[in-house]
Amino acid sequence: MNNLRNGVRLTPVPVPGLDLVIRHVGEGDHEAVHAMLTSPHVLAGSLRVPFAPLHQTRARLTPERGVHQLAAEADGQVVGFGELVTYPDEPRQRHSGEINLVATRADHVRRGVGRALMEAMIELAENWLNLSRLTLIVFTDNDHAIKLYQSLGFAIEGTMPRVGYGAGAWMDAHVMGRLRDR
Repeated sequence: MNNLRNGVRLTPVPVPGLDLVIRHVGEGDHEAVHAMLTSPHVLAGSLRVPFAPLHQTRARLTPERGVHQLAAEADGQVVGFGELVTYPDEPRQRHSGEINLVATRADHVRRGVGRALMEAMIELAENWLNLSRLTLIVFTDNDHAIKLYQSLGFAIEGTMPRVGYGAGAWMDAHVMGRLRDR
């Protein structure tokens, strides 16, 4: 059975072992997303700081023009979050977007949720928003994420030394980009 109608996915994203649905973040998702964004493994891979209050996450999840926030849901629970930022009001930059964050609930790490969110954001960017350039930033010691992004067509475009500070140490990061040729 074809799960696309006019290019829109109608059935769950196939992930082995999971009945995964990718959808837009709703108001009822705020606490689940907050729990993910404040978890130790997400803090280690982002520029977020510990002990962020729920109201900061609620503010971040308030709909904003050009920001597309996706939730990955499995068995009725939010297990992943992805954010694509675009620039529709910037004439010289509206062709590009930034994958600002991909986060997975700790018990769903390395189970295909991050890949499914990335694929959904790439699909949205290229086939619905007509973006021809996507960028993201990843810490240089996050080998798993770097390999995932490379497998999806992203290439390292540069390295930023000491871009972040956390857990008492400086962190370097790669800028990665994906160009659509058509």
